[in-house]
Amino acid sequence: MSKPAEIYACLYATEFPAQALLRLRPELREQPCVVMEGKPPLQRACSLNRRAHSLGMVRGMTQVEVDTFSGITALRRSNGEETAAKAALLECAGGFSPRVEDCSEDAAFLCVIDIAGTQALFGPPETLAENLLTRITVLGIAAAVAVSGNFHAAVALAKGIPAQTVKVIPMGEECTTLALLPLTMLDLTEDQSDTFSLWGIRTLGMLGALPEKELISRMGQPGKKLRQRSRGEMPHLFQPVEPAFILSERMELDSPVEVLDALLFVVNLMLDQLIRRASARVLALASVTIMLTLEAGKTHSRTVRPALPTNDRQLWLKLLHLDLEAHPPQAAISAVVLDAEPGSSGKVQLGLFTPQLPEPSRLDVTLARIRAIVGDENVGRAVLTDTNRPDSFRMNPFNVSDTLSVSSLPDRSEAPSENLPAPLRPAMRRLRPKEAVFVTVQSERPTSFAFRDRRYTVDRAYGPWLTGGEWWNSALWGCEQWDLIARANDGSQLSCCLVRDLLRGQWQMVGLYD
Repeated sequence: MSKPAEIYACLYATEFPAQALLRLRPELREQPCVVMEGKPPLQRACSLNRRAHSLGMVRGMTQVEVDTFSGITALRRSNGEETAAKAALLECAGGFSPRVEDCSEDAAFLCVIDIAGTQALFGPPETLAENLLTRITVLGIAAAVAVSGNFHAAVALAKGIPAQTVKVIPMGEECTTLALLPLTMLDLTEDQSDTFSLWGIRTLGMLGALPEKELISRMGQPGKKLRQRSRGEMPHLFQPVEPAFILSERMELDSPVEVLDALLFVVNLMLDQLIRRASARVLALASVTIMLTLEAGKTHSRTVRPALPTNDRQLWLKLLHLDLEAHPPQAAISAVVLDAEPGSSGKVQLGLFTPQLPEPSRLDVTLARIRAIVGDENVGRAVLTDTNRPDSFRMNPFNVSDTLSVSSLPDRSEAPSENLPAPLRPAMRRLRPKEAVFVTVQSERPTSFAFRDRRYTVDRAYGPWLTGGEWWNSALWGCEQWDLIARANDGSQLSCCLVRDLLRGQWQMVGLYD
């Protein structure tokens, strides 16, 4: 059996610490920016953007040297934002092939994708590389993509071409294509660099033209590997990574923020990134958790979950705005983290003459406004609890997939309505709140009562039905229920339901039968 052809796509993004910070700061991308790391006053520049390079700035400059340039924006290096940006890039690369190897360096992001056999899904390598670069650009990262049948040839070429460029090496032309690239593409050690400098070797083509045996006799096996890499002939054992699909964005603020509107500007950019990443996998955001790091070292976390998963950025921004207004942080904010849970976007197919349904987003915003007024625990749908206690229920959040349940009245064989035909059965109107009544009892049965300034004599009494429970805690309860048919002095009839609290000895009117 013949060995299948190998083909690799290398994604390379230089000055990654600066790009990771500017990804969520688009207003600074056209300004000269430098990223500083280290503790004051020993801070040094570790990464710069294109504008800063054009001014003559280089890595390793001290804070004093940076201050000599006018109009420079200095940012503090953030490992958290770099980790989030790296995860987003690996996730994007994984959308084209499950075999992705991470070869990132300290100041650059580099990954290689094994794209052998993907032509049926994404077309020829040139098309795949263009689509990959487009997806990376949407994430706010400037990168270069190189495609080759040799792993190391793709890496070397990606490092040698400018950003936002796609280059494909035809099969068998690796040595010719790499010939003009400088030796710095091979990441030489200091001793190797000095040796080749003394020999006058400056490009990969010059290194590849050296005789192999003589090179090995002077530099050993490392010399042989360097020659193979310069010619695009060195084999490689592919070591793929399996990054987890986690929708998370982090941003450390340059200065503490106290105004909610300023925070929402940052959240808007982070939501845009999360929605783009979810949409690339044909998913939607089901919930978003915002965690704010406060100046005092504490954290403030809130979770928003609409009725249906959605990628409507304005809806998410409004829901987070209303939630933070109702539950504001207690100190200035120094960092923001957004964690999203993906879900499938629901589609509703309507009939030809079916009226348009209201948008779910309108319900979510309305509920958020109500929660801000009455509290989270008072918004939702009432669900009966597993108890016989009267009027016992809990509030559950609205969920489209849930089915509302209707509980039936308890079975009372002696109830006056039980023997009546279905159309004649009365309906009970619950009194909220319950009204206190004065009841006269003889032989443990009610005989008369006063209700709403009128005196009633009991004609027929059904009961009692005794209920009680929760003896294990302080909420112990017990009650006695009676269904009565009574008549006033003027002859008017009243059908009602009375309850006596057995612990307090109080009588209350809980409902009227129509």
